[in-house]
Amino acid sequence: MMHADDASAARRGRRRWSVSEKVELVRLTMEPGASIAEIARAHGVNANQVFKWRRQFKKGELRAGAGRATALLPVSISAEVDGMRELGQEAGAEQRSSGGAIHVELPGRANITAEMGTDPALLRCVLESLRK
Repeated sequence: MMHADDASAARRGRRRWSVSEKVELVRLTMEPGASIAEIARAHGVNANQVFKWRRQFKKGELRAGAGRATALLPVSISAEVDGMRELGQEAGAEQRSSGGAIHVELPGRANITAEMGTDPALLRCVLESLRK
C-alpha cells in the first residue's frame, strides 16, 4: 500500500540542479571550515553527490554547456601562420601545406596535435572518444 508521502515523492520525481546551483554549492563547500555534510543536508542533497560535483568542478567539467555535444570554441591564429602565408605565396601551395598542424587543447582533459598527413579516421576516433 502506498502512503500519501510516497505518492507525492513519486510525482515530484528527481530534483534537477542547474549548473549555477551546483557551482554555488561547491563554492560554499570550499570556504574555510565548511562542512560538506552540513551544506549538503541544508540543501537537501546527498553529500556523495556534492563530492562528485566538487570533482567535476576541479576538472573544469562543471560549467554551463559542459554536457552539450556542440559548442563554440575560441580560436587563435599564431604568428607563424602569417609567415607561412608569405612563404606560400612565394614558393607555391605545396610548400605552404607541408608543415600544417592543428592543436586542440581541452583544459584538464587532453592536448592533441594533428600534423599534416594525420589519418582523418584515426583523428575522428580520438576526438569522439574525448566526448564521453
